[in-house]
Amino acid sequence: MLNAVVVSVIVMSVLSLLRVNVMLAILIAAGVAGLMEGLSLPEAANILIGGMGGQANTALSYIMLGIFAVMISYSGITGFLVKRLVSILKGKRSILLLTIAGVACLSQNAVPIHIAFIPILIPPLLHLFDKMKIDRRGVATALTFGLKAPYLMIPAGFGLIFHGIIADEMKASGMEIAVSSVTFAMLIPGLGMIVGLLIAIFITYRKDRELPISDQGVINEAAATNEAELSFTFHHFLTIMAIICALIVQLVTDSLVLGALTGVILMFLFTVVPFKEGEKVVNEGVAMMGMIAFVMLIASGYATILKETGAVEELVQSATGILGDNKLIIAVLMLIVGLLITMGIGSSFGTIPIIAALFVPICAAVGFSPLATAALIGTAGALGDAGSPASDSTLGPTAGLNADGKHHHIWDTCVPTFLHYNIPLIIFGVLAAIVL
Repeated sequence: MLNAVVVSVIVMSVLSLLRVNVMLAILIAAGVAGLMEGLSLPEAANILIGGMGGQANTALSYIMLGIFAVMISYSGITGFLVKRLVSILKGKRSILLLTIAGVACLSQNAVPIHIAFIPILIPPLLHLFDKMKIDRRGVATALTFGLKAPYLMIPAGFGLIFHGIIADEMKASGMEIAVSSVTFAMLIPGLGMIVGLLIAIFITYRKDRELPISDQGVINEAAATNEAELSFTFHHFLTIMAIICALIVQLVTDSLVLGALTGVILMFLFTVVPFKEGEKVVNEGVAMMGMIAFVMLIASGYATILKETGAVEELVQSATGILGDNKLIIAVLMLIVGLLITMGIGSSFGTIPIIAALFVPICAAVGFSPLATAALIGTAGALGDAGSPASDSTLGPTAGLNADGKHHHIWDTCVPTFLHYNIPLIIFGVLAAIVL
């Protein structure tokens, strides 16, 4: 249990729970991992800095999305959505949360923009959440569900990529399986996430939760229009055109950076946002998403330390030494190992190649079927994505819900999503490994 992955993840989690800034918590955890693996602090720092480039594209994407989101709010078009929701969903909190989860699901498959919709959709709704006394922890669980469950269960968009990675990595490790079979294997773990969502919405966070009213800049100015008389203007039409063009560019080029940059440029060219307001808008966008960008960069460096020092392989090898031949115990331990790895690395997609290379030989030796092996690998990779302070599945919801400074990343996003999704994933993941 003194493995560098285990100790550093515990250090990161404890510091985060004590409300130490998540960026500092990851830096300290990375230092602990490096020291435990025999590196000096300068060596660990160099590896961390060298590995930060692994998430450079993601970090820049988030910054550009923040700027584009502020521009959209500046146009006032989000006021229409808020006003419509007030009239339709007044007093229907559960339906609103399920609707948010549904919209988030579409972002993974039908319109694969991942977290790009959050800084655009959620900040203008904060005023509505407060009026309806909605517990924002319920909103966080709804958003995280939509960011995770579709890629676990649906072979389209990011889901097709995820299932393809599992199939390819299993094949590379000597176990053949079709992508369609991976999809079938992941249905049972996916059901666990549905159970977690329903518990969160209808049991855990159904009570009123009042937050102090505040007025914070352009985001709330747009939100405050929900009770005002709104008229559709030509600038609103141009804003919609900019959003559509940004989406098309992103899908064609497969680049979130180019898509968001297209939207930003068009908002200036269409004069929806005056050039003289450019510096203010950019500053607000960076303020909204800059923290996430830096956390992703540092998390990438931390993951590099864990990989290059061999700490992950050591963890799996030490776990296999005590597995025995009981399939139930083996399945539970393998999922716990996956949880620790993903909590540290913060990326389910990036974790799969590591887990598959280490788990496939174990599963083959013990007698797990390819379906059961796929379920274990997929679930182990997804575990920790919800609840990890460094995961975009938690950072994205926090960025939107904390636009007015009233939502805590750890206690209001990470802890609720960890409890509601990781526990069911372990239970249903083990069930899948036993029955498949």
